[in-house]
Parts: sequence; structure tokens; C-alpha cells
Amino acid sequence: MSKTDYEKMYKTIFDTLGDLTPLTVDCGVLCDGACCKGDQQTGMRLFPHEKSCLAITETESGERLAVCNGTCDRNERPLACRIFPFFPTIDESGKIFVEPDYRAARLCPLISHSDEIVFDPKFFKALKKVGKILAKDSECKNYLYKVTEEIDMYYSFLSKE
Repeated sequence: MSKTDYEKMYKTIFDTLGDLTPLTVDCGVLCDGACCKGDQQTGMRLFPHEKSCLAITETESGERLAVCNGTCDRNERPLACRIFPFFPTIDESGKIFVEPDYRAARLCPLISHSDEIVFDPKFFKALKKVGKILAKDSECKNYLYKVTEEIDMYYSFLSKE
């Protein structure tokens, strides 16, 4: 895909999600916006070929992280921020699911109290569609596999505690 194709893909993804979030209210009131309190060493991973207007830092492994000071233009947030704390996981056959991102379990009350919370089904439908869009690109599909494996490993770790 060309740079322009990726720009179009992410525009379609962001349009698909629109203003949808896991809750129909601001979840930041539950945790005082814990997920928006990063520093120059913590942030949200950018998806392959995703651009960000936020400051970008690179990890030792070469991953690009978008970092912020806790306030941003919601329309300029990276995809990882828009879908947090959920992720479009993928199975061996390429089927997309929407699951909690258990890497966020210690930070986000939406994960730790998910059985007590009523989520917006429109968000999950849109996120599944986003996963299908991403899976059409081989690099993004590989990223989905990689992160799905990380989430599964983290869930396995948590379930043993």
C-alpha cells in the first residue's frame, strides 16, 4: 500500500469509529483519566503506517509510541487511544473478535469491573469492522496477530494470580 492508501485506510477507520467509545459516558470520570497520564517513556503504540499529531517516541525495540500530556484534541488521538481498553484480536483462521486488552487490567476499571458495566454495543460492532479493515493489509494483519498473542499471554499471566 502507498502512503496515500494508508491515509485513506485510517480515515475510514476513524470515520467508522466516529465518536463511539466503550461507554456512552466519559469513562475518565471512573479513574480520573488514568490512561491519559503518560510521560515521555509511556504512551500508546501506533499501528503500522499510522501517523500521529502527538509527540512520538521510539522504544528500544523500535516501536513508535504516541505520548501526550493528558490533554489532546480527541479527533487527533491515535487508534490505540480510541479503542482502549479493547482490541480487535484475530484467531489462526483470520477471524476478528473484539476482546478486552488485558494489558490494561491494572490501569483501567473497565477491564477490572467489566461484569458490572454496560458497554455500548455500537462501539464493539464498529471496532470489529475496524479489525476487518486492518486485516486486509498484511502488515496490519501481522500486527493484529502479534498484539493478540501479547494479550493472550498477559491474560494467562493474570489468570494465574
